Amino acid sequence: MTTATASATVAHLTPADYEAIARELDALREEITADLGERDAAYIHRVIRWQRGLEIGGRALLMASSLPPAWLAGTATLAVAKILENMEIGHNVMHGQWDWMRDPKIHSTTWEWDNVSPAGQWKHSHNVVHHTNTNIVGRDNDVGYGILRVSAEQGWHPANLPQPLVNLLLAMFFEYGVAVHDLEIDKVLAGRNDPEETRAKLRAIGRKIRRQWAKDYLVFPLLSGPQFGSTLAANFTANVVRNVWAHMIIFCGHFPGDVEFFTAERLDAETRGEWYVRQLLGSANISGGPLLHLMSGNLSHQIEHHLFPDLPSNRYAEIAPRVRALCERYGLPYHTGPLARQVGSTWKKIVRYAFPGPRRSAPEPSAPVREPAAA
Repeated sequence: MTTATASATVAHLTPADYEAIARELDALREEITADLGERDAAYIHRVIRWQRGLEIGGRALLMASSLPPAWLAGTATLAVAKILENMEIGHNVMHGQWDWMRDPKIHSTTWEWDNVSPAGQWKHSHNVVHHTNTNIVGRDNDVGYGILRVSAEQGWHPANLPQPLVNLLLAMFFEYGVAVHDLEIDKVLAGRNDPEETRAKLRAIGRKIRRQWAKDYLVFPLLSGPQFGSTLAANFTANVVRNVWAHMIIFCGHFPGDVEFFTAERLDAETRGEWYVRQLLGSANISGGPLLHLMSGNLSHQIEHHLFPDLPSNRYAEIAPRVRALCERYGLPYHTGPLARQVGSTWKKIVRYAFPGPRRSAPEPSAPVREPAAA
């Protein structure tokens, strides 16, 4: 990373600091990896049992969905089950966090989640593109998901004006936005895509949508007999609730006002330590209790997830204090705050960048510059 591409937030760090940060975080990874075992396996099996029990219970309640109490209870229970499946189970299993167990039923190569996005396409757009290029404008397609302006490094266009409304619609139907994410619509519109590859991806998306719609909007409503209409509405509502929750958690981990974005020059000869620091600067946590962490898929520890995306999510809470202490020693920001504050900060940014504003080509400081810390 050259001086020109370094944020003022990290201008005080020396090459020796970056090397020390890399050694410490690599050692932390190795320590946790060596300690994985029975309690971790028991955790993911327990969460899967809870999730499946909730889904069965929710769908059973919806057999009487014509009764308002049963509709509300069934919809809420099914929504919680879908959130758990997508966030704490599906997202993390497909990251390979549980591949070390060598269980073919809980493995990144076999898991297909309850979502209209095909697992294979999600793993490419998320695990490969996003986690490699975190917050690199023009490289990380998760920066605004290709339709929102969320940083000063992005140019403004009149199409950005309605983005608060666009973001609201994206939240409600987030799984469909995720489904088309790997298509890289900007390349398709510019004619820089491979047409056959795009058609193949669209066919896969179509198959997954048909499968999900058949389950939620045909089979289970039919099984409820005369409650068909109310069960269909309940399933739709549960999906929207899941989508809004997932959108909120993910956006709060990536776009609150204090995170930084970078230009592609940042990647020039980027060292391991510089990669780690980019994850620290470009991520934000959500403070809260165990229930929030569970329901967020532990993406409330987004900083730790970006540092160690393939470590089991149940370990992020114990890693977090050590990561925060490292940040304090090296004068680095550790972005965190309660859910309400992170939501407000994210929406404030989305509204602000809907309008024209100065565009910059390199990050500005998001924290005071401090003297170098001892390794």
